[in-house]
Amino acid sequence: MSDLVQLAEENGIAIITINNPPVNALSPGVPEGIAAAIEQMDKDASVKAAVLIGGGKTFVAGADIKEFGKITAGKSGGGLELPTLLLKIEDCRKPVVMAIHGSAFGGGLELAMSGHYRVAVPSAQIGQPEVKLGIIPGAAGTQRLPRLAGAAKAVEMCADGNPIKALDALHAGIMDRLIEGDLLTGAIAFAREIADKPVRKTRERNEKLGSAEENDAIFATARENARKKQRGMAAPLAAIDAVEAATKLPFDEGCKIERKLFMDCLFSDQSKALIHVFFGEREVAKIPDIPKDTAVIPVNSAAVVGAGTMGGGIAMVLANAGVPVLLKEADQAALDKGIANIQKNYATSVKRGRFTQAFVDERLKLIQPTLGYDSFASADLVIEAVFEGMALKKEVFAELDRVCKPGAILASNTSTLNIDEIASSTSRPQAVIGTHFFSPANVMRLLEIVRGKASSKEVIATCMQLSKKIGKIGVLVGNCRGFVGNRMFHPYVRESVFLLEEGASVEAVDSAMYEFGMAMGPLAVGDLAGLDVGWRIRKEYRHLEKPGIRQAFAGDSLCEMGRYGQKTGAGWYKYDENRRALPDPEVTQLVRKWAAEAGIAQRQISREEIVDRCVYALVNEGARILEDGYALRAVDIDIIYLNGYGFPAYRGGPMWYADAVGLKKVFDRVEEFHRRHGELWEPAPLLKRLAEEGKKFADFNKEQSATA
Repeated sequence: MSDLVQLAEENGIAIITINNPPVNALSPGVPEGIAAAIEQMDKDASVKAAVLIGGGKTFVAGADIKEFGKITAGKSGGGLELPTLLLKIEDCRKPVVMAIHGSAFGGGLELAMSGHYRVAVPSAQIGQPEVKLGIIPGAAGTQRLPRLAGAAKAVEMCADGNPIKALDALHAGIMDRLIEGDLLTGAIAFAREIADKPVRKTRERNEKLGSAEENDAIFATARENARKKQRGMAAPLAAIDAVEAATKLPFDEGCKIERKLFMDCLFSDQSKALIHVFFGEREVAKIPDIPKDTAVIPVNSAAVVGAGTMGGGIAMVLANAGVPVLLKEADQAALDKGIANIQKNYATSVKRGRFTQAFVDERLKLIQPTLGYDSFASADLVIEAVFEGMALKKEVFAELDRVCKPGAILASNTSTLNIDEIASSTSRPQAVIGTHFFSPANVMRLLEIVRGKASSKEVIATCMQLSKKIGKIGVLVGNCRGFVGNRMFHPYVRESVFLLEEGASVEAVDSAMYEFGMAMGPLAVGDLAGLDVGWRIRKEYRHLEKPGIRQAFAGDSLCEMGRYGQKTGAGWYKYDENRRALPDPEVTQLVRKWAAEAGIAQRQISREEIVDRCVYALVNEGARILEDGYALRAVDIDIIYLNGYGFPAYRGGPMWYADAVGLKKVFDRVEEFHRRHGELWEPAPLLKRLAEEGKKFADFNKEQSATA
C-alpha cells in the first residue's frame, strides 16, 4: 500500500481511501496504492465487497496535469498506467463501489467508471473536462462513458467538457444511487446490498451504445456544434471521433483509437498552449514582493460612483458575490436609467437560466441607489466608474477622500489614466488603486489591478483576493498609459487601419483575424466599442506623439462624419435594426480616396501579412511592457489577452504564441516591417536580445526571478 492510499475493513466490507490532498489527484503513487489495495481485498476471503472513497473534500478531481508535461518532454513513465489500473479494478471478482463527493473529473471519472457501482452525495459533480486542456480522456473515458450513459450524453460531456451534477448523472445511468447523509455510511450499506450480486464490467455493457442510424445524427450534430462553439479547437472533434469508435468497435479496439487520438492531442501545440493557460491562471495570483500572509482588508460593503454601463455592471458583480453596494449617480434620471439597465440585465440572465428569480431578487436588494455621498462613510471599498476624464476623476477622488473612513480602499475603473495623478488628489495615496474592469463588467472575466507607486501591499493583496471572490481573474499591472491590455491594443488596432489604408478591405482584415481565432476582427471590435472612444483618447494624447510619425487617420475621418459604429448604425460596417453588420462599399471608396490624398500606394495584401502585422504589433509592444516591468511575467500578458481581448486560448496568448513560432522568426519579420514601414516597427530590445540568444519570453520570467 502507498502512503497515499489506505485500506481498512468493516464487517466484510473493504474501505479503500485515497488521501492525496488537496484534490486527490492521480499522481504517481496513487494508482499503485489503489492496485495494491484491490489485490489484497480480492484475495481476502472475509471481504465481500469494497468501497473506494476520497479522503478530505473530494473524490478524485483528475490526473496530475504536471504529468502531461513530463510525457511530452519524454521524462515520464515507470509508474502504473491508469488504463491498466482500471482494468484491474474492473476484473476484481468482488464488487467495487465508487463513493463520490466533491468532484470526479477527468481521470477521476474514468476511475469511477471502472468500478462496478457508483454512489454519490447530491452535491457531487462529475465531468470529462479534458478538452479544456486541448486533450481528450486517455484512460478509456470515451469508451466507458457511452456504455453507461449512451452516445449522446457521452459526446456532450467529452466534447463540451462541462461538469454535470450528481442527479443528472443518476438520470443518465452513470450513478446507481444518491446518498443522503454520510457518504461512507451510505456507501457501505449499499455495498452490503450488492455484495452477493454478480459483478458487471462496464466495458462489457453494450446495451446503451445505440444503432448506427441514431448515432450518425448524434455525431453529425455534435461536430457541427463543436465547429461553431469551439471554433478552431481540435480536441472536441477528436473526442467525438473517440466516442464514435466506442459505438462501432469492440472495447479494446476503441481504446486503441482513443489512445492514438489522446497522444496526437497531447503532443499538439494547442494542448501545450491550453496547459500553459491552466497554470498561468494560477501563476498570475502570485506577486513576488507581496507575501502570501499579507493582511487583507475585510470588504463587507462597497460603493460605486457612476451608474452607467460600467458602474452598473460592477455593482452587479459585487452584489452577485454577496457584497452590499451603494450605487451613486449625479441626478435622478441617470440613476433610474442605471437601475433599469441592471434589472434588464438580470432579467436576461433569468431568461437564459443563468440565475433563478429568487437569486436575482436577493441581489437587487443588495444594490442601494443614492444621489449623495452621505452613506459612503461605512463603505470598505469604493470603485469610481465615471466618464474617462482626468479632471472629473480627480474631483471624485478628492470628495471620496473627504467622506470615506480611514482604511477604505479607493479604486478607479480607469482604462488608460494615470493612477498616481488620480491618487494625488487625496491625502491617502496608499489606499488608491486601479481596478480596470472590462465591458460588460458582469460578464468579462478579466480585472486589471493597477498598482500606483504608493498603493500599499495590503490594498493590492485585498484586490487580488477580492477578484477571486467576485469571479474574476485579477492580474496586477503597472501604471503606464493604457496599462498592459490597452497599451498593446493600440498598435494592434493601428496596424489594422494601416492595412486598410494600404489596400486591404475591412472584411479581409476582420476575417483574417477571426480565422486566426480572435473572437472578433479588430474593426468590428471598434464598431462595437464605439469608434469615438478611441478617437477621443487619440486626440487627448496627440501632443505626446512624435512629430512626423505616421498616424492611422481613416478611423478619425469616419468619426468626423459621425460614423461611430453600431450605436450610430454605421462605422467600418453598416448596421441593420438588429445591429447586424453589413459590408459598406462606401467605406472602401472613402478609404481609397483618403489614402490617395495622403499619397499612400494601394496594393494586394495577403492574409498572412494581415495576421503577422496585427499579432506581432501586440507581441512587440508586449516585449517593451515586459522589459519595462509593467507586467510581472509574459504569462500575465497572455492571461490578460485571453480573458479581456478575445485572443484564442488554444494559441496560449500573444507571448506564448510568439515563443511557439520562435522568437528568431518573429524578430526577422518585425525587422522586415521596420524596414518597410518605419520607426513604429522598431524591434523591442528584449525581443531582439532573446531572439539572438535563442531564448523565449518564458525564459525572461526565470531570469527576472533569478535576479530579484
